[in-house]
Amino acid sequence: MSKTPVEHVHARLDHDEDLSLLHEVSMKTAGVSRLEMCIQCGSCGGSCPSEMDMDHTPRTLFAMLRAGMREEVLLSNTPWICVSCYHCVVRCPQNVHITDVMYSLKSMAIQEKKYRDSSAPDFSETFVEMVEKYGRSYEFGLATRHYLKHSPLRMIRTAAMGLGMLKKGRLNMKPTTIKGMEQLTAILNKAKEMELAHE
Repeated sequence: MSKTPVEHVHARLDHDEDLSLLHEVSMKTAGVSRLEMCIQCGSCGGSCPSEMDMDHTPRTLFAMLRAGMREEVLLSNTPWICVSCYHCVVRCPQNVHITDVMYSLKSMAIQEKKYRDSSAPDFSETFVEMVEKYGRSYEFGLATRHYLKHSPLRMIRTAAMGLGMLKKGRLNMKPTTIKGMEQLTAILNKAKEMELAHE
């Protein structure tokens, strides 16, 4: 009988705890992830609205990081399913920066080309591109570009929902740019400089 993911993680931890991956992810999360403080309480998974679609709960993923299971962690869909609602961060008794860790894992997966859904990094990069251009997400453009490129049939199936959102003013046909775009651009450019210096 094969082991469950959690049993497999605990077997790895009992055999040899490798904290180098945990440290690497902590440092890539601006060095403030507090990942080493995780006590495996499960509050993160219990708070997550997307947990049912994740192949590993955040708690299990963090145990896998502690066990040095790089390949399995980077191939997990968990960071890609995270909707950045920050419920887990608010409820974490150890103040672990869980959502920020998910961003770091996505970045690592893209760099190492380790992801199961080839459309996931493209969606993420398109989102970032729109934030850099407008200062916010442009949902209509993001969804249209994504579906046309990766799943045109699904776009047809969701058209009715999209039309309903347009009628109720919940979706804009044209992008809007935030006030103070120059300041945001300066912040983003500085962040990119710091990231390059850190590498």
